[in-house]
Amino acid sequence: MSGNAKLLHENVWDQDPELMDLIKKEKQRQLRGLEMIASENFTSLSVLQCLSSCLHNKYSEGLPGQRYYGGNEFIDQVELLAQKRALEAYRLNPEEWGVNVQPYSGSPANLAVYTALIEPHGRIMGLDLPDGGHLTHGFMTPTKKISATSIFFESMPYKVDPVTGLIDYDKLAETAKLFKPKVIVAGISCYSRCLDYKRFREISDANGAYLFADMAHISGLVAAGIIPSPFEYADVVSTTTHKTLRGPRAGVIFFRKGVRSVKANGDKVYYDLEARVNQAVFPGLQGGPHNNAIAGIASAFLQAQTPEFKEYQEQVVKNSRSLCAGLIEKGYSVATGGTDVHLVLVDLRPAGITGARAEYILEEISIACNKNTVPGDKSALNPSGIRLGTPALTTRGLGEQDMEKVVDFIDRGLKLSKEIAAVSGPKLVDFKESVHKNAQFVPKVKALRDEVELFSSKFPLPGYEDY
Repeated sequence: MSGNAKLLHENVWDQDPELMDLIKKEKQRQLRGLEMIASENFTSLSVLQCLSSCLHNKYSEGLPGQRYYGGNEFIDQVELLAQKRALEAYRLNPEEWGVNVQPYSGSPANLAVYTALIEPHGRIMGLDLPDGGHLTHGFMTPTKKISATSIFFESMPYKVDPVTGLIDYDKLAETAKLFKPKVIVAGISCYSRCLDYKRFREISDANGAYLFADMAHISGLVAAGIIPSPFEYADVVSTTTHKTLRGPRAGVIFFRKGVRSVKANGDKVYYDLEARVNQAVFPGLQGGPHNNAIAGIASAFLQAQTPEFKEYQEQVVKNSRSLCAGLIEKGYSVATGGTDVHLVLVDLRPAGITGARAEYILEEISIACNKNTVPGDKSALNPSGIRLGTPALTTRGLGEQDMEKVVDFIDRGLKLSKEIAAVSGPKLVDFKESVHKNAQFVPKVKALRDEVELFSSKFPLPGYEDY
């Protein structure tokens, strides 16, 4: 075998053992730890196989039948299959809805939606980041425009009620009447209740705005039909495919087709979103699509139509509610007082714990979550809560009784953080040093981590066995 042939056909574990060692370590971290980041999941073997297939090799700028390169006969069929299954997964009529499966991920998908719907500096309204919204819904601070959405468009946030933690739809209606947005975003990153899409639609209609639903977090729950769907009311819907949907890391945009409204004289006004969305994705913001990811999307949407997938999503919510109830029983404060979906936002201010310390100590005992703003927070960089999700744990087979054990681990970890902070003082750097160097705490952290990892290792991971 020539040197070049050897280079092309050698396994990564033989050719690059240094890299393979890191991949195996990550596999072991996932196996031994409890993955509770609400936006993460473990995808299926079939999706992983699509991602590592020959489809990765092909350039296919443009849409099926309208490519800028030759040799796309079968690539076209893969993309058309993904489009068909995307509509089927949400029970959509292809006469009323179209779909673009080319966005690389959720954030580029959202930027493509804004690019399609409004001109530069057009006005948008999205849920404020500290209140549970997403960066791409227009987040900015008094001194800096953080997201590209707030750089290129004029952004006005809407808020939750500071007491209940629920979206204040009346205040949104009042503010929208003054601001006159062209787009209202119904979407969340850390909000544990179902959205009132009907109310969003009414507010959008009153202001002549498009209703854009970002269902990235909840798209698996919507596909399973266990929470309200945005499709009855929205003009455009975007999603990632790797969260509750359990597919590859990619994005999808759905857009309305057909009649948008009827004028007083009876003339029909038709949607023109198909060309606008497609052109915003390519050539507006992207080049060649990732065909291996599009195949993974097709595989994930096929799985999303099965009874097993619905059972999985039902268990995700059962586990989330069990997690929520357990934390409340332990004395923790939960934003909105409960959850309808896959996540729980814990407000740690009453417990006297910062979000950063909580995230750090939980990671040290092999529980992965993320620090998160809670309603009333002044800084996204120094948040007062943690976000916990159940999709990944549910994929591994955990049920409600297992979540009771998980709650116990979290509670013990957070109590340990308070114990450490009482000695280390207010600085996070000193807290971290105490976790690793203080002889009083090092054995306590290790003992709890060993207990978590022993528990976690009992539950299998989908995918390849060793990597």
